[in-house]
Amino acid sequence: MVPAYNLFWKGKEYLLSAKKFNLLNEINNYDSTSEASKTVKISYRSALNYIGDIENNLNIKVVKTFKGGKGGGGSTHLTSEGKKILKKCKVINAIIELHKGLNEIETIVSNIDNNNNMMEIEFNDFKLILPIKKEFNVGDKVLALIGYDSVFVMLEPYRSSVRNILKGIITEMQLIDNMFRIRINVGNVGIYCDITRLASDDLELELGKEVYIGFKAMAVAMLKL
Repeated sequence: MVPAYNLFWKGKEYLLSAKKFNLLNEINNYDSTSEASKTVKISYRSALNYIGDIENNLNIKVVKTFKGGKGGGGSTHLTSEGKKILKKCKVINAIIELHKGLNEIETIVSNIDNNNNMMEIEFNDFKLILPIKKEFNVGDKVLALIGYDSVFVMLEPYRSSVRNILKGIITEMQLIDNMFRIRINVGNVGIYCDITRLASDDLELELGKEVYIGFKAMAVAMLKL
């Protein structure tokens, strides 16, 4: 679980803590603020304060309370807006889970092609092609992030929608939960990828083997340094 979720909601920005996310999630599970607060291990008053803080900052209602009948009780449900926020946080969680491993490459923007809406970053003896980012200029120092699961391994280069194909040598192979984490040295840069054991066997991968790796331009996230 990440410590907080930076949400952009209808023109407003709000930092939703993991505990507030857990509270909304348990309210959705139990239909009860009191039961949800017990599960999250906070007081009922704190739960109400959390809800009020979310609603006041985003100017929306995230929960709706229904009173019980003669027997008392009652229930609390997430509103449609509350469910959308919960869904947004779960999507963030899923992305983080998919990209637990990230290749970090510190480099520079070497070229911007406005006609084709593409840009290039350059490091060592090769270049990567990426979608153009309006906030970047030639010469900017950047950090390129590529998820281990976004890197494909090939024995031969072939024509496809994958724009970035690089030649390298396998220098590490580690079996983790029936998945191989492989390091391929491309020049002086080590790029990691995760592939299934079956795929590794089919490709007959081993230390020292020459392979090609590829990843789509859209698979690379960019941060300006």
